[in-house]
Amino acid sequence: MYRTQRLALALLFVSAFALSICAFAQAPGQVRADLSQAHKWYARIAPRGQHSSGLAKTQSAQKFNSVAGIDSLVNFIGDFEAPGFDPNGNPQSHWIWAMIGNPPEKGSLTTVDAPIIPVEVDLLDDNGDVRVIDGHPLIYDPTVFLDKVLKSPVFSKAKFSSSDMPTQITDAVQRAEFFNRMKPNWHTLLTPIVRPKQVMRIPAGRYFFALNSDGSCCAFVLVDIDKFADLLFPTTPTNTSTIMGAAEHSGAIHTKDFSTFLFPNTYLYFNGDPNQCCVLGFHGFDLEPGDANNGNRERRYVVNYSSWISEGLFGGGFQDVTALSHEVAESYNDPFVGVDGYGITPWWLAPFGLCDDILETGDVLEGLPNATFPIKLNGFLYHPQNEALLPWFEFKSPSNALGGAYSYPDTTVLTALSAPQNAGCQ
Repeated sequence: MYRTQRLALALLFVSAFALSICAFAQAPGQVRADLSQAHKWYARIAPRGQHSSGLAKTQSAQKFNSVAGIDSLVNFIGDFEAPGFDPNGNPQSHWIWAMIGNPPEKGSLTTVDAPIIPVEVDLLDDNGDVRVIDGHPLIYDPTVFLDKVLKSPVFSKAKFSSSDMPTQITDAVQRAEFFNRMKPNWHTLLTPIVRPKQVMRIPAGRYFFALNSDGSCCAFVLVDIDKFADLLFPTTPTNTSTIMGAAEHSGAIHTKDFSTFLFPNTYLYFNGDPNQCCVLGFHGFDLEPGDANNGNRERRYVVNYSSWISEGLFGGGFQDVTALSHEVAESYNDPFVGVDGYGITPWWLAPFGLCDDILETGDVLEGLPNATFPIKLNGFLYHPQNEALLPWFEFKSPSNALGGAYSYPDTTVLTALSAPQNAGCQ
């Protein structure tokens, strides 16, 4: 379900982080307010729900069509040729991708509704009630971060070299990626829509937390990734008890939207061990069956979970909208996370050692010291993440992106291709 090949990399960082977790204890589950030694990474979540396999394969070779047989957001498809191996180790040279928006050759502006659902995190005691420590309820509200999120370059416009007018950062990345193929007026922009807050109630034994200096909740919260996914995704089409299920059934999100579930400093760990931390976000989609109202097409709700990251928690400039910008950019490039073969690439090896075979543009750079790209906007210094560009995954030399770049907005972060890799980078 998750990126199992990434867990070994994360475990390299466990021993140092374990000291900060285990050497401090005031109350059960309470940890030191220090994540400076924790590894920052992202998970890939397999789509939840009922999938009708093979829906899109017959259309895969038709360049710049949208993915067939689904009810989802606007998208276009393309392909490239490069030698490599599929996920099972078989030789493959033809690769297909699907991206959010309309084809760059078509030009024009595409807007996508982008609901933002703030998710409050309530930490429960053994009785299922909100836990209280020294008079402070363990309730963590994300709404205090909403204004800065909306004013960030993810949803507001800034100046970038790939556009002759200010635009959102992910649109700027996509324009750099297709700069020599697009019409000058090609843009894909998100329209943020703040939806009512929801509440995720985390049961006792499935979380850890650090308090603020005044004893209030919280500096951050760590949640078991399996429990988190269960509380986020609906288990059946009629399940409204989960965060996403409630949003779908209330009409807060739709299949044509790109939706963000915004959390406050809430990070995920594996295997019941808080030292196997910290997932900052993931993107994916929820699957629901179609019916006569939508031509019996499979419904795909494309979403991301991202946390606001308060300054000083992590090193390397990872703060404020780093996770959000990472997940939005990856969703633009790979909204369907490899399902039906879309977004699967030749195996690649990132500069910091990650091995993967999917079009995850942020993952290539996340372990680098210059992974983020500080931008001052609306009076605040934001830290969105740099992204790898499509030519890097195509093993294309020279790159046909803006200025021959392999990364953007900082074109100096990624200057060389990965060496060709066997399956699993073995």
